[in-house]
Amino acid sequence: MSESCNHDCNNCSAACDSRQEEGGNKKESFQAPQNALSDVKHVIGVVSGKGGVGKSLVTSMLAVNMARRGYSTAILDADITGPSIPKLFGIRDSATSDNMGIYPVLSKTGIEIMSTNLLLEHDTDPVIWRGPIIAGAVKQFWTDVIWEDVDFMFVDMPPGTGDVPLTVFQSLPVEGVVVVTSPQELVSMIVTKAVKMAAMLNIPVLGIVENMSYFECPDCGKRHSIFGDSRIEETAEALGIANVAKIPVDPKLAAACDKGMIELFESDALDGLSGIIEKLAAGDEKN
Repeated sequence: MSESCNHDCNNCSAACDSRQEEGGNKKESFQAPQNALSDVKHVIGVVSGKGGVGKSLVTSMLAVNMARRGYSTAILDADITGPSIPKLFGIRDSATSDNMGIYPVLSKTGIEIMSTNLLLEHDTDPVIWRGPIIAGAVKQFWTDVIWEDVDFMFVDMPPGTGDVPLTVFQSLPVEGVVVVTSPQELVSMIVTKAVKMAAMLNIPVLGIVENMSYFECPDCGKRHSIFGDSRIEETAEALGIANVAKIPVDPKLAAACDKGMIELFESDALDGLSGIIEKLAAGDEKN
């Protein structure tokens, strides 16, 4: 429950456990049950206020980082109309199903992945659905997919604050979100929108990632702010968020993504944020 809660649940969008109906009776939770054969321990949402900032990249890098730390990880690609996760991992197989549910596709290093593109005949086929149907599909990725023994699931959300992010926040047990942005003039307003949505739904922000933050010259080591001077620290400070990570412009990273080899790319840019996420598992019994 938020500290500013006025106990008027009829005019509140938060999906907290203490939601009440008029008269004081406890209101039923919006949270959807996971598949009976699933075991997902921690769910992290990766969000952005606008498109094109590298949200799928950050989602993939975090999943790979946590896998390298010895955890079983998964990615639920909630960007139904613009899925890119399979491409980053070089996955061309289709998801399979039986009467028990849908099975995610495993990446080369064993990361469980479910995306719309894994269900289409051709990965270039467009998904032309209205908002409620898209939101329902995302919910089914949680309820119908068999996620086996997952320590950390990362949900790659579409940009903005519409149907799909709201569905994910209310239907899945999201413990925290990572906000992704880029060094541009609109960064403060865009980040603030995403952070305020998380706050309204009573979900903590674990950190902010600034993608394409700078380019470091391989010859002289000087950093160049190609897309404008970074203001992410002052934005994070104004919003009360302590954890900031920066991913530089790196041709090797771009090449790894294009070749579907994100799992082979080495970077320490998100190590600090990965450590913060790892703390969520402090009470778990790690195998």
